[in-house]
Amino acid sequence: MADAGVSTRQLALRVGVTGKTVERWLADDALIPHARNREDTAAALGVEAAMLWPKAVRNRAKAGADGELVRSYPYRSACPSSVWGEQVEAASEHIFLAGYTNYFLWLDQPAFVETLRRKAEQGCRVRFLLGDPESEVTREREEIENVALSVSTRIRITLEHLAKLSATPGVEARFSAAADAMNHVSLSVFRFDGDALVTPHLARLVGHDSPLLHFRRQGDGGMFDRFAEHAEELWGRGRAV
Repeated sequence: MADAGVSTRQLALRVGVTGKTVERWLADDALIPHARNREDTAAALGVEAAMLWPKAVRNRAKAGADGELVRSYPYRSACPSSVWGEQVEAASEHIFLAGYTNYFLWLDQPAFVETLRRKAEQGCRVRFLLGDPESEVTREREEIENVALSVSTRIRITLEHLAKLSATPGVEARFSAAADAMNHVSLSVFRFDGDALVTPHLARLVGHDSPLLHFRRQGDGGMFDRFAEHAEELWGRGRAV
């Protein structure tokens, strides 16, 4: 404060607070004034508010639409299966599983068919968006991955499980359109109400070796909305299984 040529008393008068208040601001780094006081103080000193209270800037960034990233994992397999189970259980309106095969869910989640049936019966809309096992993109992806459990086989395993839910109202399944297959196979979006787990697929890697990003919606136009809208667009052009 002294460097700026402003005494504690002068600063208090300019900002409209008491001298003791200013002294508390100076003595406690964890104490952050209200936004208006921060701006007035910074103006009085001729500096940026971020210089005086960088923590306030970090907190604001985390609360905005650009701060929706909850956590990132270098591999999808590094995300604990309990995270997936918690997301499924917490969802009350939307469970939208838009992976190309969705195969791993039947392995990771115990009694997943029964869980989804229960969620649907409780009023939660459950949707699966799958790649077409007969499509050219599926065949090409199988050649790229070159693994024993092929893409089409993984899709058909999901279809077998979904057949057990065919009579359950509220459970829907579609194949993505041929024109959207490349966009679908390269990005998996799994939505649970206001949370989304997103996997961008890298080169020749199978899903569990690709990264995973966990987003939580905080407002319009954020990262959650971008990925949710992408999945909805593919769903809108899909065809019923």
